[in-house]
Amino acid sequence: MPVTAKPRLLSVAFGLPCLVPLLLAMLPVQLLADAPFSSSLLEQGTQPAFHQLPGQLPAPIVPADIADFSDYKAWLQQEVTDLNIPGVALAIVSSSDILDLQTYGVRNVQETAAVDSNTVFRIASVSKTFAGTVASQLVSSNISTWDEPLTATLPYNIGTDTATSQMTLRHVVSHTTGLMPHAFSNMLDAGVAYEKIQEKFHEIPTVCPPGQCYGYQNVVFSLIADVVQASLRTSYDDFVVENIFRPLGMNQASMGYEAYRDNPNASAPHQFGRGGWRLSSVNTAYYTTGPAAGVNATILDMVRWAQANLGANPDVLPRALLDMQHTPVVETPRGNYFNRWPKVTQAWYGLGWRILDYDGMRVVHHGGGVRGYRSEIVLVPAYDIALVVMFNAETRLANEVVPHFLDNLQANINAL
Repeated sequence: MPVTAKPRLLSVAFGLPCLVPLLLAMLPVQLLADAPFSSSLLEQGTQPAFHQLPGQLPAPIVPADIADFSDYKAWLQQEVTDLNIPGVALAIVSSSDILDLQTYGVRNVQETAAVDSNTVFRIASVSKTFAGTVASQLVSSNISTWDEPLTATLPYNIGTDTATSQMTLRHVVSHTTGLMPHAFSNMLDAGVAYEKIQEKFHEIPTVCPPGQCYGYQNVVFSLIADVVQASLRTSYDDFVVENIFRPLGMNQASMGYEAYRDNPNASAPHQFGRGGWRLSSVNTAYYTTGPAAGVNATILDMVRWAQANLGANPDVLPRALLDMQHTPVVETPRGNYFNRWPKVTQAWYGLGWRILDYDGMRVVHHGGGVRGYRSEIVLVPAYDIALVVMFNAETRLANEVVPHFLDNLQANINAL
């Protein structure tokens, strides 16, 4: 039975000890406090947000009222069995409790070790939610700004039109750079590292002025790491560890290929071929784009991340920061798998997160996929509930886990 742990005290501000006195004077948000983290054991259930005296208005819906996801779990387990998916980890949480945690299958189809709460997965593009937080922390701490052109910070000549010179951190984090979508992702797929791709930044076609259109990025999104390096003289990976993982108690989360490779609890990647699931190789190039795809995590780590994004850790992720990230910036075009969910009426990208209107509910979402892995996270802030699902396999089932969950949640709400 998983037991949550109290997060460790953040010991290094922004990864650069010599700047600590200066940065402490600049920080308008508290990034150094010991973050409160409250989570009961699974069998203890969810506690109401507050208690009321007789005669008061009925309490609002809280997770305990809508936490029966037995139909959803039965559906998922049947799908995993039918598709013979190697390994899966699932968690349903509120900001204060683990409502359910399940693991299925094995870490590696050639071995017998089972997936458990300590198994490490690559979370792929769900890493972008962390990058959005990094950028928001920099801005909230007056270390960077949302709307100053990046040419003031970074030495690159990016794009084929001079309009791109006005690209800002907000444009990068919201995928509104105006550059050709998925610029040079094909080079990442071919194993070319980010540092080598930088030499070709000037060749990326500019398709619209920054802020005028949506174009999803991996390579360009990773300019966030360059902003951290240029502003603080510390690496993006170290910044994430010191300012997110440690204060949130994400004790097994890590950044980069070496940490994944050297972790004995790491799951193996799988692809389907010749009638079954087979081990696949690890594409290390995507690890060089840390903001886009660099995070490794267990399901317990992701429990803490989901809870923090529901407001559980205001000393680390203040409400103002969460509201900033979870607010729509640009409408996303139809054609993505989440846009095809029948009950999605509108979809936007915020600052590192997708925002969807789903059957009358505002939800905050991101998915991820790299060779051999898929991951999904969705928050429903109005009901203080979130879902995380991770697969050590490239399976289309990942496309369905969120809408099925939201349908189950809506059915629970309607049944009250």
